[in-house]
Amino acid sequence: MIRRSYGTMVTVLLLAAAAMPAAAQQGGRGGRAPAPVVERPPTQRVPPPYSLEMVRPVALADNVWMSELTILEMRDLVREYGYTTALIMNGTMEANGPYLTTGKHNHVLKVTGEAVARTLGKTLIAPILMLDGGDPAGSTQPGRLVLSPETVHAVLRDMATSLKSQGFTEIYFLGDSGSNRGPLNRVAAELQEAWAGEDVIVANIAEYYNYGDVLAYQNEHLLPTMTADGRIEENKDLDGYHDDYYISSLIMNDSPEHVRYEQRVAVNLDHINSLPLVLDEALAIGKKLAQFRADVTVAAIERLRAESGRAQDRN
Repeated sequence: MIRRSYGTMVTVLLLAAAAMPAAAQQGGRGGRAPAPVVERPPTQRVPPPYSLEMVRPVALADNVWMSELTILEMRDLVREYGYTTALIMNGTMEANGPYLTTGKHNHVLKVTGEAVARTLGKTLIAPILMLDGGDPAGSTQPGRLVLSPETVHAVLRDMATSLKSQGFTEIYFLGDSGSNRGPLNRVAAELQEAWAGEDVIVANIAEYYNYGDVLAYQNEHLLPTMTADGRIEENKDLDGYHDDYYISSLIMNDSPEHVRYEQRVAVNLDHINSLPLVLDEALAIGKKLAQFRADVTVAAIERLRAESGRAQDRN
């Protein structure tokens, strides 16, 4: 009985082996089947194997966001085209009423950051640090995510240090919320001391956070001439939300969905603080507000450059 079972087993194994392809029996390199042969179309160009010094095989993208550039585009923008100025921007996730997402300030930064970078020239933007500081254990409000103050400080410091290591010689912090101002000032002061004598400018641009001036500019120069009835935002807290026309119009230039525009239209809530949110009007006003903030920020940076004796060619 034992011999018959053993003989049967051997026969089954031999038959299975005969049915296996030769490459599988041999196991290929490392016991794996060899890689399949891939035939490319004869007209398809192939760049050489990657190295940091390889020639960039495609045209540069028209983009100022570091996370949306390739490593070779970043290399060439910094080394060849003089994009040695970087923006590090800090926002929050917080309660903003029933219409706006928790990332309100991050959406604003997406719009204003682009305007600042393009107005300043030869400037790239690091990924937005979307959280501010607080007590994570006590952050019970839905969507209110925070980092410990020590973590925020360390992240901002490490981001700036990484950029300096890659050849950036001007690093500017921009914060869109009042909660960002102290931490950005502190990390900038720490790095200024650490990098003294290294021909690197690092600073928090406090002038960027200018919402009082934004409200005045909106009411005095934009709403009277760019809206159908010319009304102004007399009370930006009229509806009792952490929301107002100038914030909504800025955010809508990132996406109207971030203010739930279509949903509000459907239930006749497409207004804020007595001002109607008309899509084309709001987009146009938000764009001008972004440029207003960009101009103020760039002017502050130019003053810093003048104080340091550094002139920057924007072309």
